[in-house]
Amino acid sequence: EGSCEALCRTLVSQKGLQRETADISQSVLYTSLMGLLLVTDNEKEQLTLGSGRVGLRNIGNTCFLNAVVQCLSHTRGLRDYCLVQSYRHEKFSKEEAKLMEAFSQVLSGLWDVNEGDTVVNPRQFYNIFKEAVPYFSGYSQQDAQEFLRFLLDKLHTEINRRPYVRRTGKEPEQKYARILSEEAVAMWKKHLERDDSRIVLFSGQLRSSLHCSVCSHYSNTFDVFCDLSLPIPKVTLRECLDLFSQEEKLDKENSPMCERCNRRTECTKRLSIQRFPQVIVIDLNRFTTARWSISKSTVYVSFPLTNLDLGPYGPVDCLYDLYAICNHAGTVNMGHYTACCSDENGWCFYNDSVTPVSENQLQTNQAYVLFYQ
Repeated sequence: EGSCEALCRTLVSQKGLQRETADISQSVLYTSLMGLLLVTDNEKEQLTLGSGRVGLRNIGNTCFLNAVVQCLSHTRGLRDYCLVQSYRHEKFSKEEAKLMEAFSQVLSGLWDVNEGDTVVNPRQFYNIFKEAVPYFSGYSQQDAQEFLRFLLDKLHTEINRRPYVRRTGKEPEQKYARILSEEAVAMWKKHLERDDSRIVLFSGQLRSSLHCSVCSHYSNTFDVFCDLSLPIPKVTLRECLDLFSQEEKLDKENSPMCERCNRRTECTKRLSIQRFPQVIVIDLNRFTTARWSISKSTVYVSFPLTNLDLGPYGPVDCLYDLYAICNHAGTVNMGHYTACCSDENGWCFYNDSVTPVSENQLQTNQAYVLFYQ
């Protein structure tokens, strides 16, 4: 309580809140606190870095790995954390941080101030990753988005600051929460009690709202997400987001039990973002699995480079800027991944080599995974 009072005094002194404000909402407190933390973070001593415009060696159909690592390498919050090796001092996990060490070594090579090598070899990192996830062994074409999910999960497991605690007793039921925001905050707090690492900067919270067509009862569930997989209806990212959050009708067979009716009823379901992550990863669902095959969509989807407004899909206004793109060219079986990443000097195209690229060259029908901050 003392820390909370000190925080509120600081927010008032920094003009984050008005003195006459009697009731501080969770969203205002959270937004104000994050603003102060970001300002403080920017005031820290800057790392001495190279240009970051260094390629990764392809060690056997590993373009999926190279493209994702380049995108993560330009995620500043993760990059700086790895380069100063903060995980060595704050890790509570019982696991040895072998993968994080190898990943940090790759990033150190990419951002070496001397830039002695024009290409960094990620073989040791890849070998350790394959030990942790044997599914990625071999030389077949792998999916970059799947690799990203597995990689973030394994890194998080190694550097999780929360020791695993086996829970006993019954969890409090959601229906006893008084208001939606309290319910969401409680679920998020429960998540951080088990999962707290630098990887959480990719984590947000989804709200799934069900509306019973019989008794009009609303029920909500909250789930953590590390990326948004969007369907592709037409031509803009906005339309992809609209379709993602569009109300969906569920019949009795596919609907859950209504808490009030105590039976399955027809209902509507809507997804929205309850808590925005610091970094939001959006993958365009270009690959569709049919019964016997996988097909790829080559529809051109336009997306904003700055000021992506996700406010209509959540409880507060939130703007994002694009800083990296993972592209996929070719077909399902004969494809190639590349990356486009931004730094203080502009955008670069990361293939086997690194070349500058203009902003008007970023919008292609090969864009697959978008990284916004």
